[in-house]
Amino acid sequence: MTVDPHGTDPRAALASGATTLGIELGSTRIKAVLIGPDHAPLASGSHDWENQFVDRVWTYSLDAVWTGLQEAVAALLAEAEEKYGVRPTRLQAIGISAMMHGYLAFDDSDELLVPFRTWRNTTTGRAAEELTGLFGHNIPLRWSIAHFRQAELDAEPHVPQVRFLTTLAGYVHWKLTGRKVLGVGDASGMFPIDTATHAYDATMLAAYPGADLVPLLPEILLAGQEAGRLTEAGAALLDPTGTLQPGIPLCPPEGDAGTGMVATNSVAPRTGNVSVGTSIFAMVVLEKPLARVHHELDLVTTPGGDLVAMVHCNNGASELGAWAELFGQFATALGQPTGPDEVFGALLREALSGDADGGGLLAYNYLSGEPITGLTEGRPLFVRTPDSRLTLANFMRTQVYSAFGTLSLGMRVLRGEGVELDAMFAHGGLFRTAGVAQRLLAAAVGAPVTVGSTAGEGGAWGIAVLAAYLDGADEQDLSTYLTTRVFGDAVSETVAPDQDDVRGFDAYLERYSAGLAIEQAAVEAL
Repeated sequence: MTVDPHGTDPRAALASGATTLGIELGSTRIKAVLIGPDHAPLASGSHDWENQFVDRVWTYSLDAVWTGLQEAVAALLAEAEEKYGVRPTRLQAIGISAMMHGYLAFDDSDELLVPFRTWRNTTTGRAAEELTGLFGHNIPLRWSIAHFRQAELDAEPHVPQVRFLTTLAGYVHWKLTGRKVLGVGDASGMFPIDTATHAYDATMLAAYPGADLVPLLPEILLAGQEAGRLTEAGAALLDPTGTLQPGIPLCPPEGDAGTGMVATNSVAPRTGNVSVGTSIFAMVVLEKPLARVHHELDLVTTPGGDLVAMVHCNNGASELGAWAELFGQFATALGQPTGPDEVFGALLREALSGDADGGGLLAYNYLSGEPITGLTEGRPLFVRTPDSRLTLANFMRTQVYSAFGTLSLGMRVLRGEGVELDAMFAHGGLFRTAGVAQRLLAAAVGAPVTVGSTAGEGGAWGIAVLAAYLDGADEQDLSTYLTTRVFGDAVSETVAPDQDDVRGFDAYLERYSAGLAIEQAAVEAL
C-alpha cells in the first residue's frame, strides 16, 4: 500500500493527486464528490435531472447522462480551485455508481438499441413471474434479466441484435475505460449471483429459456480490484476542458445500493441500512440464505460479494419534496420567500408534534408502480375521513409515514424469516434534518436507527470510498477497512424506537394496508 505523505492537507493532496473522485448518477441528481486521504469530502459538484416518461417508458437520454456528468465534474473542479487554490489534474482513483437495475442493450457496433429503461418501469410482470418460478429465486420486475426476457417474450425487433447488456453505471464506466465490467453488487441486480463463486449462477444461466446470456453480460469484479484506467477518450467525456489527465485507475462500477452500504458502514453480516431518495430501500447482510422465496425480498450482494436481502420500494421521498415545494410557493405568495432546505426542514420538524398515528390521515407516495403492494402504476393520494384530525403536524407525519409504509411491509417479511439486526444505518438527504426521519424510521422498522455525519453525502461519497479502497484491498477486507480507516472516528447518533411512535405507526400501517384498494381504484379511474 502507498502511504500518503501529505496527511490531510487538502492543498498538498490536490496538488499531488492523492484525492479520489466518486460520481453517482441518482434518479434526480448526478453528484460528484472529491475526498482526501482521510476520506473526508473536499469538494463536490452536482447536476439536477429528471427521468422522462416517453411512450409509457421511464427513461433518460444518453446525451443527458454526459451533459450531467460534465456539469457535475466541472462544478467540483471549480469548487476545489476556489476553496484551495488548486485545480486537480491527477487523481488517485475514480469510482462510478448509478441507480441499479434497468435495461441498456447494445448491438455489435456498440449502438444503443432502445431507449434506456430504468428501474422504475414495471412492465415486466410476465417475465419476472416465469423466471422466478423457473429459478426458484425471486426475480424482481426491475432487474435487467426481467427486462430482457420480457423483450424476448414480446418478440421486440431489437432482441436478435443484442450483443451486450449492462446497467447505467456499467455503461458510463465502459465509455470511460473501454472495459465491460460491473461490481458484483450491481451485477447482482442484473442476474442472480452464486455467492460461493462470485459469478453469475451457472445453474440458472443453463436453465434460462431464451438467448445464451453468457456473452451478453458484463464481467464481474469485487471491491478492491482495479477495473481499468481512464482512457484519453474517457477523460474527454468526463472533462472536455482537458484538466483531468488519462491513466487514472477506476474501481468496479457499483449500484446505488452497494454505495449506500459503504456510506453507512453496513457491509458485515447482521448490519443493514436504509437509503432514501426517489426510491427507498433497505439492505440487510444475511448470515445464511433465506428459507423461502419472497416477492418482497431481492437477494443481491455487497460490493464484496456477501449475500444481502434487499427490500426495494419504487417510491421514496419525491412526494414529500413535491409538498415541500408547494408550501414554499405558499410562503412566497405571503411575501416570505424561503429556501427549499428551510421549508423542508420546518415541515419535517412539524411532524414530530403530530399525533402518533397521524391523526387518522392517510397518504400514498406512489408516483409509479409498487411491486411489493401489487400496484403496476401509481397515483399519489392524500385521504382523510370526516373525523380525522387535519393539522399541519398530522399531515406531515402522515407524509413521512407514507415514505416508510411499503418498506415496513417488506421488513416484516424479513423478520418472519428470523433475520436479526445488530445495527441499522440510514442515509440520504431526508436525514439532514436532525432527529425527524430517523426517529420515525426507527418506529417503522422496529429497530434502532443510526445516522452518521456523512448521512447527507450518500452514494457519491460511498463510491469515492470504494475507489480509495483500491489502495487498501491488499491488506484488509472491505468491512475491516471501513471500520478502522473510514469510520474509526466518525460521529454518529443512534435513536431507539419510541414505543408511542411504534404503536402509532402500527395503527397507521394497518390503515395503510386496508386503504390500498383506494390506490388501486385511483389507478383504474385516473
